[in-house]
Amino acid sequence: MKELYIKNMVCPRCVFAIEQVLEQQSLEFEEVKLGYVRLKVDLIDTQKIEKLRTEIKSLGFELLDDSKEKLVEKIKTCIINKIFYQSGEALQLNWSDLIAQELSHDYNYLSALFSSSEGTTIEQYIIRQKIERAKELISYKELSLKEIAWQLDYSSVAHLSSQFKRITTFTPSQYRAGMDSTPQRNNLDSVI
Repeated sequence: MKELYIKNMVCPRCVFAIEQVLEQQSLEFEEVKLGYVRLKVDLIDTQKIEKLRTEIKSLGFELLDDSKEKLVEKIKTCIINKIFYQSGEALQLNWSDLIAQELSHDYNYLSALFSSSEGTTIEQYIIRQKIERAKELISYKELSLKEIAWQLDYSSVAHLSSQFKRITTFTPSQYRAGMDSTPQRNNLDSVI
């Protein structure tokens, strides 16, 4: 096993945590990124695999073995990367084309797989991630709602506000005004 797929990696801190575990267990790696590790050599020792599985599980991660679970995690990682780590430009993309292209699979297959595994559609997952990103951007107090709507590829502030309220029960303005008393952002790995 030279490539490892890890569930619940959603941010740079997760990457750092996995790198630390690999270093502690003397497992040399070429690359660690959200949901994925490429080791320098094949990991074939079952005791080492189980030790790694146990250690990362204690940190809230899960080593994936099933190919379908790996695909679902790749879908989530693709979405999170585009929404949270896309360097300030507007998303403006066709999600189905992007996901199909990045994962080299038919989108209808990926969509059905995701829905059966996660109990929600890819589209709903994207909306929930975008709302989490909107919460984060609102909390920074650096961008206007119009800028946030543009960055997250909403057609208008009204569209952002509508989805935001449906998911959080607050408008973005109410959220911004009452950030000390409104519910905080969710952990990205718990957003479904």
